[in-house]
Amino acid sequence: MRLPRSVARLLPPAPPPLPRPGAALLPRRAAAQASEQLENKTKGKLQKQICQVVLDHFEKQYATELGHTWTSVRDVLTYPLCWQYAVLLNKFSQSAELENTLGVKGYHPAFQGPLPYLPALLKCYIRRTPGRFPAQKHQAGKLKEYYLLNAASLLPVLALEVKDGEDVLDLCAAPGGKSIAILQCAYPGQFHCNEYDDLRSRWLNQTIESFIPYPLINLITVSKLDGRQIGDLKPALYDKVLVDAPCSNDRSWLFSSDIQQATLRLMQRKELPSLQFQLLRSAIKALRLGGSLVYSTCTLSRAENSDVINLILNSCSNVMPVDISEMARAVSQEFTFLSGTQQHELLVLPEKGRAWGPMYVAKLKKT
Repeated sequence: MRLPRSVARLLPPAPPPLPRPGAALLPRRAAAQASEQLENKTKGKLQKQICQVVLDHFEKQYATELGHTWTSVRDVLTYPLCWQYAVLLNKFSQSAELENTLGVKGYHPAFQGPLPYLPALLKCYIRRTPGRFPAQKHQAGKLKEYYLLNAASLLPVLALEVKDGEDVLDLCAAPGGKSIAILQCAYPGQFHCNEYDDLRSRWLNQTIESFIPYPLINLITVSKLDGRQIGDLKPALYDKVLVDAPCSNDRSWLFSSDIQQATLRLMQRKELPSLQFQLLRSAIKALRLGGSLVYSTCTLSRAENSDVINLILNSCSNVMPVDISEMARAVSQEFTFLSGTQQHELLVLPEKGRAWGPMYVAKLKKT
């Protein structure tokens, strides 16, 4: 059975409306009480949105896998008011005014350290305080100036290290944020963006249309193929492959509004590692000799992360792990990582003030 890929990111609720003219004239105590009541009401709404079935399931698994670290991670994942959002600038629609505005609002470049790979035109801004920069609506024929995302989503792109002229496959590309980021970094020779799910494929097309100009957009191939079959359909065609795999999206699943759907997801969850393994096998077939592959998920689950990579390494003699620890060290001021991982992998853990992730990244090379 085909498993639909869950929505990549959950946006926080809209902020409360601005006070009426004259509200500032309320006595301080009354204003403070009103503020406290509003905060409590907001907290109550947020608490009601949490899906207890999913939280209980995660509690049992992650308390075992992460130990005491799970408590602080859980506090971030279940409290959207502390979530942060990065602003990825679109080099095809540059705005000096936008960068000035971000600076005034306290944003700073997300990546400043001596990274092994950091293209000059990849510009992403973050700030330590929670909140989300206003989103831009899709307008046909008009390019957006920026893309809002979880900053950890750029780590798979940085690990992939795409260079001009290379042939690239984004195997599970929707909603398109990582595809857009790749094109901020380099101009691939061929860029194949694939998404099997019909609804998500339309979302991907809209994202590309919103950020990529003509004639460059004509060089991008968008397909709706089963990712498990691409390796057989297009063997040894690509220099770089990104497998941002369907996974149990922890941040989104915790706020499932449909209890029955959430329960079904949890039942189907055990099937995901098999799907992820098949996608990786297909990606390896699609790689040229010497080509690189990056695997990523937005879950904390060991079964969908390191266990899948270990299974690939143990069953495929033509791949080897690639050390990404230098990249992790270079960005360690802005991201918190799980300790004890192998050099070819990392797991970003959300914490207050650095609420990025979850994001697992692993890199392999075809030999």
